[in-house]
Amino acid sequence: MHEPNPDRTIALRDPNVVMRLARLGSFHQSRLSFMRVLLRRLKSENWTFEQRKFDIDEHGVGRAVYTAHGPERSYSLVAFANDLPPEKRSDRVIATEWDATFTLFDGIPTEDDVDRLSRNVPKQEAGRVSEKELSLSRANRSVRLWDYVVGQLASGNQPELEKIEAVGYLMRTTAVYGSGKFGAADREQSAHRPECQGPFQIEMLSVFLTRAFVMDLVEHMARLRAPDIAVPLDPALRRRFGIGNSTGLGMAPFLLNHPALISNWIHAREEALSRIRSLPVASEDEAHAFRDIAARADLHSDYWTSEHPVQVEKLKHLRADMDALAAHLETADLISNRPWDRLWHWSETALSLEGQEQLASLLMEPYGDLVDGLSSCMSADETQFYQIDGSMRVSDLKALIEDLYDWALDIDWTSREAQARVWYVSEEKLEPRMGERFDEPIEPYEQPLCPGRDAARMYSDLKNFEEGPIAAFLLRHPEHRHVVRRAQIAASHPYAEIRDNTISSTVMPIDLLRAKLSFFGACHFDPRSDRWVRINMFQHAPFPHELASGNADGWTYPYLPGQSA
Repeated sequence: MHEPNPDRTIALRDPNVVMRLARLGSFHQSRLSFMRVLLRRLKSENWTFEQRKFDIDEHGVGRAVYTAHGPERSYSLVAFANDLPPEKRSDRVIATEWDATFTLFDGIPTEDDVDRLSRNVPKQEAGRVSEKELSLSRANRSVRLWDYVVGQLASGNQPELEKIEAVGYLMRTTAVYGSGKFGAADREQSAHRPECQGPFQIEMLSVFLTRAFVMDLVEHMARLRAPDIAVPLDPALRRRFGIGNSTGLGMAPFLLNHPALISNWIHAREEALSRIRSLPVASEDEAHAFRDIAARADLHSDYWTSEHPVQVEKLKHLRADMDALAAHLETADLISNRPWDRLWHWSETALSLEGQEQLASLLMEPYGDLVDGLSSCMSADETQFYQIDGSMRVSDLKALIEDLYDWALDIDWTSREAQARVWYVSEEKLEPRMGERFDEPIEPYEQPLCPGRDAARMYSDLKNFEEGPIAAFLLRHPEHRHVVRRAQIAASHPYAEIRDNTISSTVMPIDLLRAKLSFFGACHFDPRSDRWVRINMFQHAPFPHELASGNADGWTYPYLPGQSA
């Protein structure tokens, strides 16, 4: 839980405002995003990095090991490169071969470890790893960019910036698995370590090292093609490349299945925004820093492209919002009379949801001293919420449902539109999927991923039950146990519950994906349908060998002309 802040005078935003899918689907990365939390730690603790092995032939086949050395422990990315025929390249979870596969090893692997991993990691789901491995992942090359960049470097030339910006990465991951999948170490093995306590720090480290491997690989392939004339990428151009990612419905239920954790993520973000809005004045340096980051975010929106109609419309609004913000900042007083709260109130009527949530992230940028410490509040021990408090009175539970789920009690859950979709788990891949309730015979396999409907059903039964402890109620209605648990969690975690219908005919699962990915630190969301999205990770970030002298935090937005990292 978050400690009260004595200097905060502006209340946190109402969960009924924040936890709507349309707003969650407009979140942007911020200082609290996990990539940025990771790099701040790596730099402040003086982590060092080495390429321990890079044995890859002229066909792009081989293995590599990259090791990160921290104050107490080392972690190694073990990579396996493959010469994958183009017809086998697929981002779908049913793929069986990839251009590269990876695992993050707990420590420094021996040659025997690498040999063992070479027999399993390239198989991904079909292989098995051990408790020595912390994650498992794979990636495919960008068809549009890989051969072009290799060719340019092999001919002694740099690739064109415009072509880089059109894609933004040379490889994209199609999955980064952690937390015990396929035999890998359970989170309990590493959660006590300071560098692993924050959410998804293992996965972010894996992707950070993967980016280094990918860039080394493309330069290596160019050198092998033309050893006498090939050139490496210009360092500034090199940082323009991130790591892409393709993410589908498998990630969407996470926000529903981890209510306490998600509440902590969003509570930290809302606490940061409230602290900044509560500031009575700002310094000239802080105002200048905000104007600078707003201009860089404006440039960032220009580089963001998509062909999906929903995202095209959102980008249209975002760019208009950034223009409106720039015009407002020309005359706005950012120094006195609670400047950031006034700016926020201006945004509520002047900007779309995209622009408002972009502003929420931008306001944090000049205030690392107020914001960054909140990252330590974003994990959660969810085991403490497994047990239901059976002594709660039925009347208290009814009041709680009326408070938390009033929006759901107003919905006609018998209508086809309100319950059009079904969340279920694919038998073939054991991955979450969404289907059409009235077109497919899948209702018997429905997962409990619509808390609003389930709360309304429970409320109907509560109204007909006599007063007493809810233990008695659950003896008669055990089907409501999961809703009681959720309600009790939400009673102490205000941002635990999404205040929207997650099975309606109009639900956009990509809103769930974007909300989670924004906390990762992802940028340039590019939906390919309403159910999967491509993103970019670590674009503009320093590479491991640059981190000691580079900018570990202000790298997310592209620099303005004349600026440098």
